[in-house]
Amino acid sequence: MLQVADEFRNELINQRNLGTDTYLQLAQQLYGWLIAPVDAELQARGINNLVFLPDAGLRSTPIAALHDGRGYLVERYSVGLMPSLSLTNTLITDIKDSQLLAMGVSQSTQGQTPLPAVPVELSTLVAKLWRGQLVLDNQSTLETLKTLRGQQRYGIIHMATHASFNAGPIGESYIQLWEDKLRLDQIRQLGLNDPQVEMLVLSACKTALGDEEAELGFAGLAVLSGVKTTVASLWSVNDAGTAALIIKFYENLKTSPIKSEALRRAQLAMIKGEVFLKDGRIQGLGTIEGVPLPDASIAEVDEALSHPYYWAGFTMVGNPW
Repeated sequence: MLQVADEFRNELINQRNLGTDTYLQLAQQLYGWLIAPVDAELQARGINNLVFLPDAGLRSTPIAALHDGRGYLVERYSVGLMPSLSLTNTLITDIKDSQLLAMGVSQSTQGQTPLPAVPVELSTLVAKLWRGQLVLDNQSTLETLKTLRGQQRYGIIHMATHASFNAGPIGESYIQLWEDKLRLDQIRQLGLNDPQVEMLVLSACKTALGDEEAELGFAGLAVLSGVKTTVASLWSVNDAGTAALIIKFYENLKTSPIKSEALRRAQLAMIKGEVFLKDGRIQGLGTIEGVPLPDASIAEVDEALSHPYYWAGFTMVGNPW
């Protein structure tokens, strides 16, 4: 199973495979092992949300893209990941009235590649979808984060910047800020549970897929940070594809009964071709007209955005409700 899971991940993130379904046989094989044995019971009980507590080697498996031969798992269930049930805050809270603190680094800093779609992503969230504050580039510092949290209770913190979950000790994994790296072994010191941050979104992640320690850091995000829910990606998704999914996710948060359903609906919109790129704009965003993107973010992008490479890596960690 671990070998098949590893091959499955590699097939999905190999951009040379975009436009192909080379991953499909592996997706169906994993579905047969993990879901098929309980499928009938899930349907009989009317289950629509699945939470996985996988062991080492499977925590970085893009569960949403498992396939039963007719459709993806996420077409029938919203899915999430927990490192541990006992360590997860399972209280249900409505976040629709939460304030949003949106921080981003779009320029190249400390050797990281630029993220040209980040200003578009964040300005769309704050100006058109959610009440909150936008902080960009050289203002995106640890000190700014601490200061703003002292002035206002933000229920959602969104960080559109590079985040890396690496092999080795947990301190090797980090979230990139403008002038420094917020390492995972330091994140607890931010006190994001006091006052409680309901959701932390990291929209430009990179995980050492298949590495046990990196996987544990990724899966333990919500526990490590003290927030109830984290949304992050298992691999470095294209800048434009990320903006499309994230904007649709926040749009769905306004009406979805639970957070993982909002993510499912965004992924479903990309699968069905309802959210796509055309003429340099993100189309299919409901009340928002086509969102223009910088040319640098849409180079070598499949405008359909329907391949799992673009949507399957986004994972809800911790409390999905």
